[in-house]
Amino acid sequence: MEWKGAEKGSMDFKYLYINTMGCQMNVYDSEKIASVLRSSGYKMTSSLKIADLIVLNTCAIREKAEQKAYSFLGRLEDLKREKPDLIIGMGGCIAQQEGEKILRKMPYIDLVFGTHAIGRLPGHIEEIEKKGRRIVDIEMSESIQEIETAGGPENGVKPTCFVTIMQGCDNFCTYCVVPYVRGRETSRKPENIIQEIAEYVERGAREVTLLGQNVNSYGKKEGLFSFPKLLSLVNDIEKLLRIRFTTSHPKDLSDDLIRSFKNIEKLCNHLHLPVQSGSNRILERMNRKYTRQLYLEKIDKLRHFCPDIAITSDIIVGFPGETRKDFNDTLDLIKSVEYDSVYAFMYSDRPNALSSEFSDKVEDHEKKDRLKRILDIQSAITIKKNEALVGSDYPVLVEGLSNKQGGAGRQLQWKGRTSSNKIVNFHFNKNDLPEIKNCSGKIVTVRIETAFPHSLRGKPVGIEPSSLGSKGEESYAA
Repeated sequence: MEWKGAEKGSMDFKYLYINTMGCQMNVYDSEKIASVLRSSGYKMTSSLKIADLIVLNTCAIREKAEQKAYSFLGRLEDLKREKPDLIIGMGGCIAQQEGEKILRKMPYIDLVFGTHAIGRLPGHIEEIEKKGRRIVDIEMSESIQEIETAGGPENGVKPTCFVTIMQGCDNFCTYCVVPYVRGRETSRKPENIIQEIAEYVERGAREVTLLGQNVNSYGKKEGLFSFPKLLSLVNDIEKLLRIRFTTSHPKDLSDDLIRSFKNIEKLCNHLHLPVQSGSNRILERMNRKYTRQLYLEKIDKLRHFCPDIAITSDIIVGFPGETRKDFNDTLDLIKSVEYDSVYAFMYSDRPNALSSEFSDKVEDHEKKDRLKRILDIQSAITIKKNEALVGSDYPVLVEGLSNKQGGAGRQLQWKGRTSSNKIVNFHFNKNDLPEIKNCSGKIVTVRIETAFPHSLRGKPVGIEPSSLGSKGEESYAA
């Protein structure tokens, strides 16, 4: 997360640079970091050179993510030498995992803070500024911390926002570090969640994604009401147009939650349901607590209640002990389900995870070959599904301008997503709707004209009244 700051010229504030790596929950945490530090006089900047405080928010889920984190920190050593007063902090899952080791490994790092320490950051930064101390804070709390924020993101609210509803995990999948770096599963109070979402919506958000390591088990430990009930309450928030959630554990995907895709109006018709493997033997070794058959039954139920639902998944290739037969079971499952897309990764040992002690590792060359085969098969499925959408009209919630723009004199290209989470790019032509100065946050109906492997392109043919401002079309007319 990098927000553009003004050039240095005032001593009334200092500059904060945040580099966010990893999942959506880290994006949410970075917004909280920026917010709590605003009360300490820090203003966001996108320039490393003018930063007074640099924070790297890290991810430990895979070895590659850890390598990227240390690579970024390594590039800061020269900057610290040039600016001795620069404060460098490392937060997130790697910080929680490694703690004091980071200070020994990188003597130019000033602060290491874990996943439960965001609310304590202002005090730590003040102590570093005044006393020059190096601090490690990886203390975990048993209850979820409600962080008092200073008005949300500095540069306003985007059309889409993330809100954490729970933290931690109790599942202890054998490959996963989450219980060790995020702690045990704890749910937030529903009234605090609703209040936070309502505040985002009042400031311009139109879609919310509810976050948790396993949102399907929300409230169970605390005796709160169920996740479907929470979705129903979120659905009642005025001006909110869409609801998403992630991540879902298949074993906790209840029939009530499945029916929510039919009964809850604002719930998007997309579900990310990680399967990890199509082999029952490997699923048992992963401690996933469901079978291939149970997973497929849930897929069938989802498509019964919501026939046009888009289903995506995570897959780990080369888990210790995975045979050719196990891998072929995964390929067969992919072909059977026909996911809209999958995120496939080669297995890597992670500290504390039980599978790191398994002896029957799969060779790297074999993992690479298996990964390629999965990606090739899924790519063909995704392209077929995207091409089937050509010629149809879909409501697209516009998130902002596309990263790819045409040359001088070309119309602005906008980017958004369908309810099924398909990325759609479009721009206004002379014969289309009158061009809108800013359609960010509006729902524009787009006729799909071209399908690509990872996105769609089309032309706008209408705007949903539900996305209009209080002044109607005049509020965004050209």
